[in-house]
Amino acid sequence: MFNSLYSYSENVQRWHLIAICIVGYVVYYLIEVVKHPTLAVSHGAFKEFLLKNVPSIESKFWPTIWCIESRAQTLVASALRQTIFPTIYYRREIFTLKDGGIVALDWMEDGCEKSSPLILILPGLTGESRHDYIRCLVMAAQSIGVRTVVFNNRGLAGVELKTPRLYCAANIEDLSEVVNHIKNQNPNVRLGATGISMGGLILGNYMAENGVEASNIFTACQIISVPWNVHKLSESIEKPYLNCLIGQYLTNNMSSTVNNYCEFLKLDKQEMDRIFQCKTIKQFDSHFTSKHFGYEDVEQYYRAASLHDKLHKITTPMLCLNAADDPLQPFDAIPISAALKSSHVAIVITARGGHIGFLEGMWPILKDQYISRIFSQYFAATLFDDADFGGTSEEMMHEFKLLNSGINSDLNSVDAMAD
Repeated sequence: MFNSLYSYSENVQRWHLIAICIVGYVVYYLIEVVKHPTLAVSHGAFKEFLLKNVPSIESKFWPTIWCIESRAQTLVASALRQTIFPTIYYRREIFTLKDGGIVALDWMEDGCEKSSPLILILPGLTGESRHDYIRCLVMAAQSIGVRTVVFNNRGLAGVELKTPRLYCAANIEDLSEVVNHIKNQNPNVRLGATGISMGGLILGNYMAENGVEASNIFTACQIISVPWNVHKLSESIEKPYLNCLIGQYLTNNMSSTVNNYCEFLKLDKQEMDRIFQCKTIKQFDSHFTSKHFGYEDVEQYYRAASLHDKLHKITTPMLCLNAADDPLQPFDAIPISAALKSSHVAIVITARGGHIGFLEGMWPILKDQYISRIFSQYFAATLFDDADFGGTSEEMMHEFKLLNSGINSDLNSVDAMAD
């Protein structure tokens, strides 16, 4: 039998083999790659609202057939978006913080009324308003008549430091000041917020720490490709070989940012040498970030920055988008169980998509991309439909109170048993 197969394989024409390989790959693609996203959210008002108003959640996600690998999705998506989305000419506002530091707020309001809803956008680790994925979301917002303002972190987007302080995933002080400023400028406008990657951590921590107060300011929010558990992020990004290359690239970017302001940050040569010797994000955070923000060590900083154990504190409707194959965040670190018990947090998980990738279609050159489609469908439904979403929000808050009363009862029972 094996001799017959070998004889056939030697005589078969080359194009037959190519055809067999193509058919095999297509079958694999249709069975293992193309899948419906997983929606992790409690059975209640928020789930019903999302299924009714965000149709992309129920549709299969068709990753670009020639670009299904997670790292490829991540890198190719960025390269393509650089060419697809044109330069955006923002109205820049330099906002002065209480400690004398300054940040750039880049506004895009073209074609929108002054009373139009507004979305605050927080970029990733070293991201800023000109980056491809930000332009993608800004244009999506414009398409539904929503204004945007991009919050560029200290020392980025061409704005120099005025005080010896940068930014980190666990600190929400700068964001709190920016939010209050934006709200004061737009007192009667519906506000939304979106955070991408590290921006999602900052936004999520703000929502968790401020609870009901945040829900009185923001109507809805979204986070994309957030690394829920920063400990898991550091482990995943150090895996050989491709992941660690991405990690080293990000580490070099952060080291360069610090180097630009080393004298201003009062770092001596020995400290800078240690920073430049860092090969991983964790080493950088150990030598710089954790010390810069007064944490005992990098472990304490990562615990403060992580979001996976804070979902129960969030009372602003939050839609989250993650890919199961994200190289920066393994699937087992996504808090699915916590989302299933949360009244206000829903996580959409695609089987593929990488980190801020989510490329789809044979040749993904259209401006209508998966992340922008989820973004626009969600905010069009939450920021404009007063009657529908207003009723949903009230039901969600009722569910939150019921869930919290159950948690408090359990805690009281535990305390009584301990006594």
